Amino acid sequence: MKKTANYIEKSMNVIFTICGFLAVGFVILITGFLLVSGTPAIGKIGITDFLFGTEWASTAQPPSYGILPFILTSVYGTFGAIIIGVPLGLMCAIFVAKMANDKVSRVVRTSVDLLSGIPSVVYGLVGMIIIVPLVREVFNLPDGANLFSAIIVLTIMILPSVISVSETAIKTVPKEYEEASLALGATKTETVFKVIVPAAKSGIITSIVLGIGRSIGEAMAVMMVAGNVANMPGLFKSVRFLTTAVASEMSYSSGLQRQALFSIALVLFVFILIINLVLNLIVKRERQ
Repeated sequence: MKKTANYIEKSMNVIFTICGFLAVGFVILITGFLLVSGTPAIGKIGITDFLFGTEWASTAQPPSYGILPFILTSVYGTFGAIIIGVPLGLMCAIFVAKMANDKVSRVVRTSVDLLSGIPSVVYGLVGMIIIVPLVREVFNLPDGANLFSAIIVLTIMILPSVISVSETAIKTVPKEYEEASLALGATKTETVFKVIVPAAKSGIITSIVLGIGRSIGEAMAVMMVAGNVANMPGLFKSVRFLTTAVASEMSYSSGLQRQALFSIALVLFVFILIINLVLNLIVKRERQ
């Protein structure tokens, strides 16, 4: 019996080790593929013209491959979604974790779980049918498919990640912190914002990391509501994100155009990698 248990234990250790190395292997494989596929176009176009060029006309004669509009659009769109979505998600997480009764908490938590399971194309469809016409009417625009509509859709899409992770972080704060604060005469609201939220800061930052990853990597939904035009970004202008640039042209691309799309994917990968590294360092520092 003991030999069987030891055999099972060793077998599970081997399986866990293999799974761990597989995850690392996939990351290395994707990184290598993007480097091999993306660097030739940057060499042909020139890194300055590619990264800082303001015109993308891949099918023109002669073609232009400047992706600065895509980079700025992705930055502005992600930043806007985080600015709006994080406070909303944090407030909802506080409500579920500390303010609402059990019945209401279960209803809200179930709704958040359902929201996280909705496919991105459904978000895009709802945005195209409801948000785009609403933005057009409210702001008296000729077309409601613009950066502002994309920010609204991305805000809704990142809410489940922000709410779920922030709620978990808030609930892990020791109950003694809250009791001590209340015993010293602080109100419940003061306790939440001056004691509990600061104590859960590392988990809240983690939720922001997940939200950034979700928003910057989204393609289908923003393609349907942003207009998908290679303009320099403006709040009420039709724009194209890094992800949508790849998704919209890859099916018919060839030659240098196809290589340039792989280069965009490489830039997006490096961009996400830098953001994750910086935010993870912040989380690590907060935990210490």
